[in-house]
Amino acid sequence: MPLVAPTRPGRFCANAVYDACNWLVPPGSDQAFCLACRHNGTIPNVSDPPQLAAWQQIEVAKHRLFYTLLRWNLPLKTRNEDPAHGLLFDFLSDPPETQGPKVLTGHDNGLITIALVEADDVEREKRRKGMGEPYRTLIGHFRHEVGHHYWDILVRDGGKLEACRAMFGDDTQDYGAALQRHYADGAPPDWQEHFVSTYATSHPWEDFAETWAHYLHIVDTLEMASAFGLEVKPSLGNTDALSARVNFDPYEANGIRPIIDAWLPFVFAMNCVNRAMGNRDLYPFVLSPAVIQKLGFIHDLVHGRV
Repeated sequence: MPLVAPTRPGRFCANAVYDACNWLVPPGSDQAFCLACRHNGTIPNVSDPPQLAAWQQIEVAKHRLFYTLLRWNLPLKTRNEDPAHGLLFDFLSDPPETQGPKVLTGHDNGLITIALVEADDVEREKRRKGMGEPYRTLIGHFRHEVGHHYWDILVRDGGKLEACRAMFGDDTQDYGAALQRHYADGAPPDWQEHFVSTYATSHPWEDFAETWAHYLHIVDTLEMASAFGLEVKPSLGNTDALSARVNFDPYEANGIRPIIDAWLPFVFAMNCVNRAMGNRDLYPFVLSPAVIQKLGFIHDLVHGRV
């Protein structure tokens, strides 16, 4: 049904009938789906209520991702526009135990697979604890996996390989062997001095994708803080280092420094608020100088400054 507005007539995306999308199709477009949903490949069985509910949650996270990609005007080609490497999402449920292995979330040449079970809070928490992760969310999966896609687009195909290798290491090392070594031996003892997560230590591709995801976490969260006019100003002691006013648009920041200068006091305060409610830290990670430098690389990359 058309949604009429005085200046921008349009209609809802076709997925609105499933309560899976509330975006509009651009005026004058002959597309049935919005800018985010036209990148869907396989969706769950919408006649099955649990699968439909899981897909609805997944779409919330995916649309938040697309907001970011559109804000930066990053390349967004569908599989129809680029059959070899267009961005495509498959949301898959596990087959019966006797009929095949469980679905793994991952990326392969523009195809991002998200395991439908990740929308189950209980199962996702079980996996988080089983893998020793401090953080595991749907939006985290999307931001990480799309980082692999944009490594292909912006780094490999964008002529930035040498600059990226100087920052993240030699990506030509055997990926499978690196993952096996990581799962067998774990991260090095001093990993927090150089990496944002233990998984980032496994291979330069994963270091890039993890850093990319954290950059998106930080920028999007700061934008929300800015929209609410949030300010951190502790009332006791010499607290200049813990003060921040998020009065700028982090999506358009000139460099990584103002983002970090706002993020560290803000997230320290939010972690304390969460602890007061008996919850885990909002952001349970340490940003060392080396990690901040990597975040700066991602910032420059998305803004075309590498």
